[in-house]
Amino acid sequence: MNQPVTVSRDADIAVITLDNPPVNALSHRLRAPLMEALEKLGDDASVSAIVLTCAGRTFVAGADITEFGKPMQHPILGEIIAALEKIAKPTVAAIHGTALGGGLELALGCHFRVALRDAKLGLPEVKLGLLPGAGGTVRLPYLLGPQKALKVIVSGTPVDAATALEGGLVEAVYDRDLVANAIAFARERVAAGGPFRPVRDRREKIENTDLARFDTEASELAKKARGLEAPIACAQAVRNAITLPFDEALAAEREAFMRLVSGEQSRAQRHLFFAEREAAKVDGVGKDIKAREIRRAGIIGAGTMGGGIAMSFVNGGIPVTLLEMSREALDRGLATIDKNYSISVSRGSLSEDAKSQRMALFTGTTDYADLAGCDIIVEAVFEEMSVKKDVFGKLDKIARPGAVLATNTSYLDVDEIAAATSRPQDVVGMHFFSPANVMKLLEIVRGKHTAPDVLATALAVAKRIGKVPVVVGVCHGFVGNRMLAARSEEAESLLLEGASPAEVDKVFTDFGWPMGPFQMGDLAGLDIGWRNRKSLGKKAIIADPLCEQGRFGQKTGKGYYLYENGRTPKSDPEVLKLIEEKAREHGIERRTILSQEIIERSLYPMINEGARILEEGIAARASDIDIVWVNGYGFPIGKGGPMFWAEKEGIAKIVERLDHWHSRTGKAVFGPAPLLRKLAASGGSFADAREAAA
Repeated sequence: MNQPVTVSRDADIAVITLDNPPVNALSHRLRAPLMEALEKLGDDASVSAIVLTCAGRTFVAGADITEFGKPMQHPILGEIIAALEKIAKPTVAAIHGTALGGGLELALGCHFRVALRDAKLGLPEVKLGLLPGAGGTVRLPYLLGPQKALKVIVSGTPVDAATALEGGLVEAVYDRDLVANAIAFARERVAAGGPFRPVRDRREKIENTDLARFDTEASELAKKARGLEAPIACAQAVRNAITLPFDEALAAEREAFMRLVSGEQSRAQRHLFFAEREAAKVDGVGKDIKAREIRRAGIIGAGTMGGGIAMSFVNGGIPVTLLEMSREALDRGLATIDKNYSISVSRGSLSEDAKSQRMALFTGTTDYADLAGCDIIVEAVFEEMSVKKDVFGKLDKIARPGAVLATNTSYLDVDEIAAATSRPQDVVGMHFFSPANVMKLLEIVRGKHTAPDVLATALAVAKRIGKVPVVVGVCHGFVGNRMLAARSEEAESLLLEGASPAEVDKVFTDFGWPMGPFQMGDLAGLDIGWRNRKSLGKKAIIADPLCEQGRFGQKTGKGYYLYENGRTPKSDPEVLKLIEEKAREHGIERRTILSQEIIERSLYPMINEGARILEEGIAARASDIDIVWVNGYGFPIGKGGPMFWAEKEGIAKIVERLDHWHSRTGKAVFGPAPLLRKLAASGGSFADAREAAA
C-alpha cells in the first residue's frame, strides 16, 4: 500500500505530497500523517518554505464522505488548517485537477495558492445538503469578496484557474511543471521576506461591504432553494464572515455543518451522491468491456426532441449529422438550435466564438445515406411502432458495421424495434428527457440482445455529453414513465371527487416538486396525452373535453389553467364548472379532499409500481429508480428520490394505506406489490430488494 503522505526536499524547500487514490480524499488515513508532517516541518529550522501538492490526477477533491455522521477521528480537517496557519514560514498549495470542498479549505489554510491552468476550485458541499465545515464560508469571502464567494458557495459550482487568479483566490497560474514552479514561487516569497499573513487575517475585501445589497442577493438565491436548507445556511454563513469576528464565524459555520450533516435532507442528498455512482455499475459490463469509439453521431429528427439530442452531442464535442425528411423541416430545426445557442450567448453562459464552434459541428441532410459514416445513430421520430421499425429497417441497410443504433422511444418495446434489423446486438434504447439539451437523465434501455460493449458505449457517451445514465430493462414506459402512469392514475378521480387542479398542485409543490401534475401537463401540452390516448382507444373524462375545446395548455393560453401573462397559471372558473358537470354526470358526490389523501392516492401507487419494477428486474436497484426520478421528473432532491422517501415514510404504513384504497376503489393500482408486503412484514429495506423478491 502506498504511503499517503511523503516529504521530499528541494534544498531548503520541503514538498509534502499527498497520495490517497483515486481522488486524494481527506480520510483519517491521510489526515493523521499530514498533521505529523506539518508539525515537524514547522519546527525544522532548515526548512524555509513548504509546498503542499498531490500525486495522481488531482489535488484533494474533497472529504471522505463515508466518514460523515460517524464519530470524529482526530485530527479533523479544521485542526490541520489551524496548524497550517500557525506556521510562520510561507506555505504554498500547488493545485492541479480539482481542489474541491475540504481540498479547497485545506488550500485556504496555506499562505499562497498556485495552480495549473486547467485546474478547478470550488466548494460543492451544498450539493450534499451541507455547507463547508472547515472554514470555507469564512476564508473564501476574505479572498474573493462576499458577493463572489456567495455565488460560488451557494451554487456549489467550481471556478476555473483564470477566474480564481482574477479574483485573488490563487496567486499564480502555470501551463506545466506545477511543483517546480510552486517551489520557485515559494523561494521568491522567502526572498521577499515576511511576515506571511494567513487568510484569516485578510479582512480587506469584506470591510465596507454593502450589507443591504448582499442581503438582496442572498434573498434571491434563497428563493431558488425550493425548500432546501443548505443553500440558505450557506448564505447565512457567508453573512457571518462579514459581520462576525473570524473565530465566531468559524464556530457558527461548524455548528451549522453539524446540524445539517445529521439532518434528513443531507442524508437524502448523500444517498443520491452514492446512488449516481452505483448506477454506473451494470451487470455484465465490467472494466474488461471496452466502449466503441464514437467520432460522429447521426440524429434522425430535428424537432424539439431531436434538436435537443443533437445539441447534447455537440455540447460534448461530438460532430452531428442531423437528418430530416424535408429541407424545410431541417432548416427550421437548425434555426431553432441557433436560436437556443443565441439565448445562451445573451445570458453570458456561452461566448459568440463558442456558439460558432458548436454550430460548425452540425451537418444537415435529408438523405439517409449521409448517416453511413456515423458511429452512433439516435432516432427521435414519432412515437409509433410502425414508424420506428421503418426507420430501423432503413438504418440496417445503410449504417456501417459496428455502428450503435439507438432509439429515443419513451414507451415502446426496444426488442421489437431491434427485430426490424439484422443486428439486434447493436440496438439500444437511449431515452432522453425534454428539453434534451438541458435535462440530465438518460434512461439506457437494455434489450434482450443488446451487446455489453454497446451498453458500455451508451454509458461512455452519456458521461461525455454530461448526462446521468441509468440502465433499465424493457417494459412499457421503462422506469420513469411507467411509474408516472401509476402516479397519474388517480389524477382525474381526485378532481371529480372534490379537489381542484390548484389544490392538487399545491400539495405537490408543498412536498417539494417544482410544479404539480396539472401545471406540468399544461407545460408539456395536453394534446400529447390526448393523441396517445386516442391511439390506444382510451378516454379521459376531463382532459379529453379540455382538448376538444382547444385547451392544450400554455401553448394555447388555456389548459387546466388560464395563462394571461405568459407562464403564470391562474385558476379558471370554466374548468371548475366542467369538473363539477362531469362529476354530476357520473353520479359522484364531491367532498373536501385533504392533502394526505392526495399524497396517498398519487405517490403511494408510484412507490408500489417502483416495487413491481424491482421485482421484475427492470431496475437493478431501488437507488437507480431514485436517480431516474430526481434527474428526470423533478422529485425533490431533499427527499432523496421516491424509494428512499418511501422507507422514511414507512413501508408498512404505505402497504396499509394501499390496502385501504384498494378495498375502497377496487383499482389494481392500489394492490400492494408482493415485494412491498414482504418488506412491510420483515421490516426490510429496498437495499436487499432482489433477495427479498426472490
